[in-house]
Amino acid sequence: MIRTLWTALMTTLATLYWGPVILFQALRGRKDGDWYVYATQSWTRAVMRASGCRVVIHGAEHVRPGVPQVIASNHASWFDVFAIASTLHVPYHFVAKKELLKIPLFGPAMAAAGHVIIDRSNRERAMESLREAGERIRHTPAAVVIFPEGTRSRTGRLMPFKKGAFLLAAESGVAIVPAAVTGSFGIMPPGSPRIRPNTIHVRYLEPIPADEVAAAGVRGVEPLMERVHAAIAAALAEDEALPAAAAGRALRPVASRRDDRETDL
Repeated sequence: MIRTLWTALMTTLATLYWGPVILFQALRGRKDGDWYVYATQSWTRAVMRASGCRVVIHGAEHVRPGVPQVIASNHASWFDVFAIASTLHVPYHFVAKKELLKIPLFGPAMAAAGHVIIDRSNRERAMESLREAGERIRHTPAAVVIFPEGTRSRTGRLMPFKKGAFLLAAESGVAIVPAAVTGSFGIMPPGSPRIRPNTIHVRYLEPIPADEVAAAGVRGVEPLMERVHAAIAAALAEDEALPAAAAGRALRPVASRRDDRETDL
């Protein structure tokens, strides 16, 4: 319980510091995307340090600096977000649900930092947000990180995907990098307020090239969606057998119920 209280305290302090700083810089008109990534990483690394969780990265070479791409990951825990955000080595934007804007300070700062907000209850607005994300991909050499399941898994098992990530990639004409995250679900299972430190493995898989993604967009994104789902499912099954000290780049970061109104995005 001491670990949980310490993590909650450090998360609050990091938010109280970085939230106003980000909002102030946004009000000043700062457009330096790298700086906002630095701020996001500093915040998430504070959370990871406090939680005592380690991150092991596999396949980092599949995420190429200077190349726009969509990273599609499974989502079993909030710690998936912290693990990816604290260690990703290229500029990035996360796609997040609109409900997070209601969190005081955190929500407005997240939007000001350039992360993409989606209203899942309105298909037209969701598509508009995805088009905005597409524009960012086309005009900046950054990755867009999205969780195609649309919400956290309540059981830790991979759920069916929604189409949004694949429509975004196909319309933008960029590669998709599937990502499989394991070890995060047990850190703070649904309904439990207690944090149990664990090693999180983030495996970036072989990218699906941009030309294949674009071709899939012409034919329909369902086969592409199934291909990514199958790749992540296979990696999850394999990674579950890995010990905490498995080969990879180990890092200690330094620096539900489904909503009935959701669309298929």
